[in-house]
Amino acid sequence: MLKVEIISHTPEPEKTVAAAARLCYSTAGVKEIREKFTPEKVESFISRLLEMGHESPLEHASFTFAIEGVSRALTHQLVRHRLASYSQKSQRYVDEHNFSYIIPPSVVKKGMEDYYVAEMEKIRRAYQKLSEFVPREDARYILPNACETKIVVTMNARSLLHFFRLRGCNRAQWEIRRLAETMLEQVRKVAPLLFQKAAPPCVSEGSCPEGEMSCGKWRNVAKGG
Repeated sequence: MLKVEIISHTPEPEKTVAAAARLCYSTAGVKEIREKFTPEKVESFISRLLEMGHESPLEHASFTFAIEGVSRALTHQLVRHRLASYSQKSQRYVDEHNFSYIIPPSVVKKGMEDYYVAEMEKIRRAYQKLSEFVPREDARYILPNACETKIVVTMNARSLLHFFRLRGCNRAQWEIRRLAETMLEQVRKVAPLLFQKAAPPCVSEGSCPEGEMSCGKWRNVAKGG
């Protein structure tokens, strides 16, 4: 089961971003700027930043997530987001004799769950057999993308907006889209102003950059349907 928890983040992330941005246009120091920033001024400044597309100050706020109950197939996609830091459970050092695995909803929907589970059991036995003769780092080659893994991820707010833009799309793979939606729910509890417009382009801009690959649903979104 997917589990996402923010285990740390920049203190007062929205005030930090607003103060960093304000510094660019002020003769005052950061301490003075922060002292004068009321919640109302922070909200106003963040809204202006997002409207102008001035996103570099958002890099001053970062969020660290502990993520469990996801597959290796998901993390292979996740680590392609380069402006982030990752620490993942190692299959080289951690014994996977009884590895857990993710079952895609389509497998269940099509009545293939029993077959899927049986094949996973075959892989478990193969891994166990190989581990008797070869190093664990080599036995892992037989493990499937379905293998459940755990990972700690740190991203700044700007990188997160990019992540939500891409992975919140209907065309994103189902598992990483579910992760993105869950992460967005979490960060909105901590910094609702920073992520108020976090969404795929069809929602935030009323258009789709996917061209012929579009799911087509953006037209309904743009019309308010």
